[in-house]
Amino acid sequence: MDRGEFAEWAEVHGHLYGTPKEPLEKSLDEGGDVLLDLDVVGSLKLKELYGERAVSIFILPPSVEELTKRLSARGTDSLEVRRIRLRNAIEEMKFKDNFDYQVINDNLEHACLEIERIIT
Repeated sequence: MDRGEFAEWAEVHGHLYGTPKEPLEKSLDEGGDVLLDLDVVGSLKLKELYGERAVSIFILPPSVEELTKRLSARGTDSLEVRRIRLRNAIEEMKFKDNFDYQVINDNLEHACLEIERIIT
């Protein structure tokens, strides 16, 4: 039951994730910046709640083929879990235009520099 204690929350790949509202708002009220790693649902919820105060970045793989290779190379998930993750990622990519920025992670160093440029 949602008691309003989270700014956003969702079930992702069978696990519950969320951002507690109190420390987030405390930091923002004190003029701080907060960097969050969220799924599409969480990102859109925060954008809805905080408007322009929430800057969103969608990190894209260079291609679906490369994403498939990366998921497999991890070696941490079963074939079925990889299929679910891939299907979810493809679905989430449909929302990329709802984000303020898009960064293609074709080179980790380049992607990190681009994200650093955005947040500074």
